[in-house]
Order: sequence, then C-alpha cells, then structure tokens
Amino acid sequence: MPVASVVEPPALPTALLQLAQRGVQRRYRTRALLIEEGEQGGSVYIVLSGRLRAFLSDSRGREITLSLHGPGEYVGEMSLDGGPRSASVEAVEPTICAVVTRETLLHHIAEHPDFALALIVRLIKRARLATESARSMALLDVYSRLKRLLEDRSAPNPDGSRHIAERLTHQAIASEIGCSREMVSRLLKDLEQGGYVAVAQRQLVLLKELPARW
Repeated sequence: MPVASVVEPPALPTALLQLAQRGVQRRYRTRALLIEEGEQGGSVYIVLSGRLRAFLSDSRGREITLSLHGPGEYVGEMSLDGGPRSASVEAVEPTICAVVTRETLLHHIAEHPDFALALIVRLIKRARLATESARSMALLDVYSRLKRLLEDRSAPNPDGSRHIAERLTHQAIASEIGCSREMVSRLLKDLEQGGYVAVAQRQLVLLKELPARW
C-alpha cells in the first residue's frame, strides 16, 4: 500500500536519487513478497529503509538466499530485458521502497548515461557474485561456507572478539549457505562447545579465530 507520508531517501548517487524521486513510495510488511520468480514484471524497487532478500525456492519449499539489499540498493533491474523474474524478493523487516516502472527506468537511462554505466557495472558485479557463489557451493564443504559467512558478516570488538550485528537465525544461515537448518544448528553447537562462538543478546559472537577445518 502507498505510504501516507514521504520518507526521505538515504544518501544516494545523484542519478539514483533522481530515479527514486520519480517512483512511488510503498511500504511492505515483514515477509511481504515483492517479486515472485517466473512472473512477468517490470518494476524496480529502490530500498529507502528496511531490507530485502532475493531468493530461489523449489516445489518442496526449500529456499536459498541469493543476496540481501539495504537502504540505497535496488532490485528488479534484471527485468529490463522483458523476460520473467529470475528470483523472488521479500521484505525481511518492515521496508519502504521507491517503486519505478520499466518505462520510467528506460527514460531515466536515456537521460542519464552515468546511471546506465553504473547499472552495467552492477550487473557485472552480480554476475561475478553468482560465479563465486556457484564455486563456493561446488568446491567448499558446509563448514567452510558457514565459516566464510560468519567471518564476512562479523565486525571487530575492542577485546579482539567479533560480533554479528544482525540477528541471523539458523534457517536464514542455512538458506544462505545451501544446507539444512539442522546442519547449521549442529555446527554452531559444536563451535559453541569448542569455545569459538557464543550468543550474547541474541547476537552471534566469534570469541576467537575459527578453525580452518571442522
């Protein structure tokens, strides 16, 4: 539903800010589905607040997370070719987006060549990330994928430990690294018993460097 009041966009590059101002602001509840894989659609969603998750799912309800997008990022640009949506997108928390139609996006690209270049660079980065993700799934074991995720998401503390600010559920981790929730729970329990990780105020804390192998 359209929001009653206009939310100021976060700090954005000029061309993206101008594009956001051309869109309609909409508010989405947690778990609201913005884009469904396989559907036809041409809108681009620029995140003004909150966070979105792009994911794939199968007929059995299993999911794998492709990417997360916070304020200043956008999703849906793959629809520029007129093809079906390549992934689903949902809000993982209350989120406000500027929704821009495909026609508006094409006009904006024509008027702002610098945005067109930024869009190309973004698509190249997405392709590189997809390649890296495929390599990780094929060549790394589950523990190695878990270790990479925990280390990438953590920030240093003054005492030398590291913490992950976002609250990652075992299911969310499993969806990101492509395994079962039970496997994640078992690995984290082992790491906790080994003194490598702890949970403080519902946040994961890496107490010391994680072992290379488990």
